Amino acid sequence: MEDNILIKTLTFSLVSLILYSVGRVIQVYWLRPKSLEKQLRQQGIRGRNYKLFQDDMKEIKMSSEEAWSKPMSLKHQIAPRVFPFFDQMVQNYGKVNLGWFETRPRLIVAEPELIKLILADKSGHITKPPLNPLVNLLQLGVSTLEGDQWAKRRRLITPAFHLEKLKGMVPAFVTSCSGLINRWENLIGVQGSYEVDVAPEFQNLAGDVIARTAFGSSFEEGKKIFELQKKQAVLVLEAYYGFYFPGLRFIPTKKNKMRYNLDNEIKAILRGMISRKEQAMENGEVGSNDLLGLLLQCKEQEQNSMTIEDVIEECKLFYFAGQETTANWLTWTMIVLSMHPSWQEKAREEVLRVCGKETPDLGAINRLKIVSMILNEVLRLYPPVTVLYRHTQKKTNIGGLSIPAGVEFVLLILFLQYDPKYWGEQVEEFNPERFAEGVSKASNDEFAFYPFGWGPRICLGQTFAVIEAKMALAMTLQHFSFELSPSYTHAPIVGITLQPQHGAPIILHRI
Repeated sequence: MEDNILIKTLTFSLVSLILYSVGRVIQVYWLRPKSLEKQLRQQGIRGRNYKLFQDDMKEIKMSSEEAWSKPMSLKHQIAPRVFPFFDQMVQNYGKVNLGWFETRPRLIVAEPELIKLILADKSGHITKPPLNPLVNLLQLGVSTLEGDQWAKRRRLITPAFHLEKLKGMVPAFVTSCSGLINRWENLIGVQGSYEVDVAPEFQNLAGDVIARTAFGSSFEEGKKIFELQKKQAVLVLEAYYGFYFPGLRFIPTKKNKMRYNLDNEIKAILRGMISRKEQAMENGEVGSNDLLGLLLQCKEQEQNSMTIEDVIEECKLFYFAGQETTANWLTWTMIVLSMHPSWQEKAREEVLRVCGKETPDLGAINRLKIVSMILNEVLRLYPPVTVLYRHTQKKTNIGGLSIPAGVEFVLLILFLQYDPKYWGEQVEEFNPERFAEGVSKASNDEFAFYPFGWGPRICLGQTFAVIEAKMALAMTLQHFSFELSPSYTHAPIVGITLQPQHGAPIILHRI
């Protein structure tokens, strides 16, 4: 009798568990996505229908691979090649349309005012989207934090990028740029000209600048970290486009082992650098003026909860973000000025007029108006960061739309900067004159240009990047003229940043 009751109880419990699990699966994979879809469509948002286990990622990947399989002509309208899927979505459904990422609806947004409102939101209802843990292995620094934790970390790091601090970094910028110029001079030798792929050259330059200004070391010490981070970035992109299910990160697949081994190796190198820095600071051998020194000072404050692991993650972020963005910005600038030699000559004339053959200082850099115009126009046409992502934690009303919790925003920064409504009919032309009166008057809408983001999360390293880019470009123009190699193939693609698919072979001429 008791055995029968026990069996019935166990059976009932098992059936209940199965029914609950089935109910949860139906809720998560069907009822909730369809409910969110209905709420968005009722507001006139058009786009793709939700399909069970069929999000947009496979199609995004396939369309990109097809577009990237062939080069494009030497023109600047790159959006259809870089983002063929999003380009079609905007053409078919308008500047605010509906797509899908796993079971999450995605609002794909190419409307400047709405993007501005989303980025400027301070309610806490709009956050960075949740990512699977394998993607987070690249870095978990301030850019991934939210709420009070983000605000506190941001306040701690911000002083490292104040102008007074940056002024003290100018000699390091000069040292790194001089190293690059000397290397190119040696490559040219007595020949007078030499072909070089400037993409890895600027990667090395940006890496050297970061190593010197953030960690007080030269590129050679940080080189291993950069190499490991690049390998990790490839695996992270693979994880991002793949389908993730809970617990996948714990399965010892070949790729997972590679991801964790890379992460452990990067952290071990950084721990060694941090330990040496701490010891040198204790001994009074070095100051705490660089980013690492500042972070270590913060860690020591009693009221602060930063750990060594937090310091490591901030270092990973700065190493990766600081190198990739500026290196690609300079690479595209060299390519574009090779395509437009008249602007290259205008910039060179300005640099020689303001600086002569002397190494530029910060005052001279700030007087280079044409150089600034050119760099901004390159940022418009070839922004290193082409898309930003946000996520609604709670139901929110924004730009006249009522967005339920659990919706992802895909903010198409690249598309804004090619919109003729804001930039005129010659939007595809390289025309630095747009920026002759500054960024705010460059377009018909001051919110159509977001190369460094907007709102509370605007890029902390913006001024750092601008000084570095101006310094590198000015010193290059002082010493060389340059043109595209016949082997150059115009093929912009997006990895984590916008980059030339087949490198950037440039012929340098000594002047």
